[in-house]
Amino acid sequence: MKFDLNKSLEILERTPKVLSLLLTNLSDDWTLQNEGKDTWSPFDVLGHLIHGEQTDWIPRMKIIIEHGTSKPFEPFDRFAQYEASKGKSLNSLLSEFTRLRTNNLRILKSAFLDENALEKKGMHPALGEVKLRELLSAWTVHDLGHIVQISRVMAKQYKTEVGPWANYLNVVNS
Repeated sequence: MKFDLNKSLEILERTPKVLSLLLTNLSDDWTLQNEGKDTWSPFDVLGHLIHGEQTDWIPRMKIIIEHGTSKPFEPFDRFAQYEASKGKSLNSLLSEFTRLRTNNLRILKSAFLDENALEKKGMHPALGEVKLRELLSAWTVHDLGHIVQISRVMAKQYKTEVGPWANYLNVVNS
């Protein structure tokens, strides 16, 4: 499928609702567990998504529109959520994510991006030149990837409990 802003918005608008339905008021056994060393819990993923809302997608869109490749993006701290989420509840993170995403989508929709704007390029610190359409496509796929990740981490909490069904449940073996 070729990039279409309206199709991306279908996903980007739903992500806070999906995560809220999946995670609100769950016990810590579901939301604070991970897959082992150097992996993230659903709580960590949510913090990561919040950091992205604050420092990645819309700030980088604005850099592309206003400066093109002349002003490189700030490097993204993939682990900033550990400090930023300390002392917060999962439900408060869900509220914060929803608020930030709603505001960012308002900004995105008000940008009135045409084909010329979507072809504008920015400078990523690791990837080099990237188009605005690629950034917005990556935002969409990033959401979907983290929804999958959260579901996988949660499913693995019952990996041994499913007994012989583990052979048929690929999610606990991935």
